[in-house]
Amino acid sequence: MNVLIIEDENLAAEKLEQMLKKYDSKLHVLANLTSVQETVDWLREKPSPDLIMMDIRIDDGLCFEIFQQIEVSSPVIFTTAYDQYAIKAFEVHSIDYLLKPIQYEKLVQSMEKLKRLQSGFQREPNGLNVDQILSAIQENQTAYKSRFLVKAGTKIKSIKTEQIAYIYTERKLNLLVTNKGDKYPLDQSLDDLIQVLDPQLFFRANRQLILHIDAVSEIHPYFKGRVKLQVSPDLDSEIIISSEKTPLFKAWLDQ
Repeated sequence: MNVLIIEDENLAAEKLEQMLKKYDSKLHVLANLTSVQETVDWLREKPSPDLIMMDIRIDDGLCFEIFQQIEVSSPVIFTTAYDQYAIKAFEVHSIDYLLKPIQYEKLVQSMEKLKRLQSGFQREPNGLNVDQILSAIQENQTAYKSRFLVKAGTKIKSIKTEQIAYIYTERKLNLLVTNKGDKYPLDQSLDDLIQVLDPQLFFRANRQLILHIDAVSEIHPYFKGRVKLQVSPDLDSEIIISSEKTPLFKAWLDQ
């Protein structure tokens, strides 16, 4: 079986490939693509794979834009962190899906379902009602902040959330730190901020710190089931994840 993976997180793609090969050692992963445009170009040039494993949110947008640009004739298993209600749209169209973090047992169930369907599967468009699926997702997902207006001297700057490395409290002052190391004060409390930030991208490490997933550079085992983090840019104070939060943190980081 030839499989195409569409996933913009390298670790997630590698883990998915490992699980697929555990299920079938003869399975061949053709490529791991990370964006809508890259996928459209690949599918235009290459023969259709036997299966596409497709993340919903990728580098340059939602994966459904692929179906709006090109006819997809391969069966698709979506990987997603969207809630169950939004996923009902997938079930209407008999599209299988895996909730992140992906469990091997769930992957096996999806692959077995594909086997059952393959005997009657024709290489025709999947018949996706893209508008209906997008509408279900848009109606049910929270509108998270995409940028912050911050003060920079006498100016006001707009900082996109993907530029944020972390937000932390120091001497009762909340500071937004960009991935370039620039610091800007924020008026909102961390309690309020964590409510408006995408939980796929941001994690409340402790009472003083909210992390962006790309800011975590190293993880070290610590005492009594805790972990100690190294982030980029560096933060002077130690970052310790409690033993209670460590499983949640690892699941978040491994999505």
